[in-house]
Amino acid sequence: MSSGSTVPNYKALFESLPGLYLVLDPQLRIVAASDAYLDATMTVRDEIVGREIFEVFPDNPDDPTATGAGNLRASLERVRETRKPDTMAVQQYDIRRPAADGGGFEVRHWSPINSPLLDEHRHLTHIVHRVEDVTEFVRLTEREALQEAEIVRRSVELQETNEKLRLADSAKNDFLSRMSHELRSPLTAIMGFGQLLSFSELDEKAAERVSMILKASDHLLAIVNEVLDLSRVQAGTVSISPETVPLHPLLDDAVGLMRPLAESLGVVIHPPEFVPGAGYVFADNQRLKQVVINLLSNAIKYNRPAGEIRLAVEAVDECVRIAVTDTGIGIDEKSIGRLFTPFERLDAAASGIEGTGLGLALSRTLVEAMGGSITVVSTVGAGTTFTVELDRGEPLAVRPAPAGHDPLLQVRSYAGERRVLYIEDTITNVRVIEGVLERRPRVRLLATMFGRLGVELAREHRPDLILLDLHLPDLSGEQVLAELQADPETRAIPVVVLSADATREREQLLLAGASAYLTKPIDLLRLLEVLDLYLGARAPDRSAAGRCSAD
Repeated sequence: MSSGSTVPNYKALFESLPGLYLVLDPQLRIVAASDAYLDATMTVRDEIVGREIFEVFPDNPDDPTATGAGNLRASLERVRETRKPDTMAVQQYDIRRPAADGGGFEVRHWSPINSPLLDEHRHLTHIVHRVEDVTEFVRLTEREALQEAEIVRRSVELQETNEKLRLADSAKNDFLSRMSHELRSPLTAIMGFGQLLSFSELDEKAAERVSMILKASDHLLAIVNEVLDLSRVQAGTVSISPETVPLHPLLDDAVGLMRPLAESLGVVIHPPEFVPGAGYVFADNQRLKQVVINLLSNAIKYNRPAGEIRLAVEAVDECVRIAVTDTGIGIDEKSIGRLFTPFERLDAAASGIEGTGLGLALSRTLVEAMGGSITVVSTVGAGTTFTVELDRGEPLAVRPAPAGHDPLLQVRSYAGERRVLYIEDTITNVRVIEGVLERRPRVRLLATMFGRLGVELAREHRPDLILLDLHLPDLSGEQVLAELQADPETRAIPVVVLSADATREREQLLLAGASAYLTKPIDLLRLLEVLDLYLGARAPDRSAAGRCSAD
């Protein structure tokens, strides 16, 4: 060391260290402290040096669970006994605030290590108490733990909410299924008996009244169908099965169904011309036909006397557009945005046109579910055009229907009395079928409301045809069908499913063994055709009977 060098002021050096240090004598009195320690503990050097550490830093007397001072005392005692360093776990200390700062205590989290200082004889001279302040780390950890706990809590709440929604959806679906049955079944009886009356010899006044009954029931059925369909679509319970669909036969069918109504109001429907490249569309066949029928019905109702409706089809890139244009009253621009709102009917009171305002809302929902779009343009006094745009479909090879599922493959020869077994839980609907079968000689009707008894009757009597309702008090219609198919003695008997529940899957029932599927209320002419098909009778005279419905 050169003569000009000076001895460092170790006390000053120690006090200026950035760490939190105390030096204790063997009696645990404070003999030195770093400035950082004083700042952290909000103390003054002259007020703590010479005093025992636990006198200066006691546990918070207001916190009976405080253990910091006791844990520190135990660590210091181990150092005095073993002459070895002792590392403590993270401790929570309540640091007393000066009275000038408002008093009280501030919680800090420290990680202490106590190290002995020994002389040449290994006698303990001092203990260095060094502290690492981990308060912010502990607080961050606690916040993360709280956040994780909150995430877990919210996850549990979300799961509970999802389960409640699932149960609510299930309850809604069950309600829709029950309502579908409960609403359609009485309508089946009303429309069935009304049509049976229309077959009879009636005077002009009675025939007019029966016609009014049938028109009113048709209108009520349309409302029921629209409400239930929209509810099922919104609940996500309607199965949309897009496939390649031949477009022009579908449009021809829709025009054929709506032409009588149009002609009765003096409106002419012009079917579309064939357009190369637009012959197939990727859509759900039944749902697209439903949309086109809704648009045609809307165009007919809001057209002018002697008005016209034109259907047009065009191919644009990979899409097909179907346009329905009328020459009606038109829609003003500010009202177009309300067209697709459920139960919204523009100028309904002034026009006097009946309806629910659901047809367009349902149409848009169905089109969007098929991956398409529907738009409208209109000019007041000049007419309206609705355009449906869907993906173009590629024609597929025609495949034969599975054996046993095509009614045309089920025709057999009969001799003598023929028997029809009707498994149905509503006696009124049985009476309708009795009225239908009165027009078919040598046909005997067996009926039961119970599925189990129906299976036994099928085995005992071997009927030529089984009419099966899906809603029964004991077994479900699906269970009855499965039992009939599982028994070699009844497997060959044709089963025609009659369902008031439009949520049932037609294709699944046909694949399960049903020969045909008719939705209630049923077109009596269609039912008569089915009976003729399986019982070998002459087809009915269409000119003598109009459209009708039965169970």
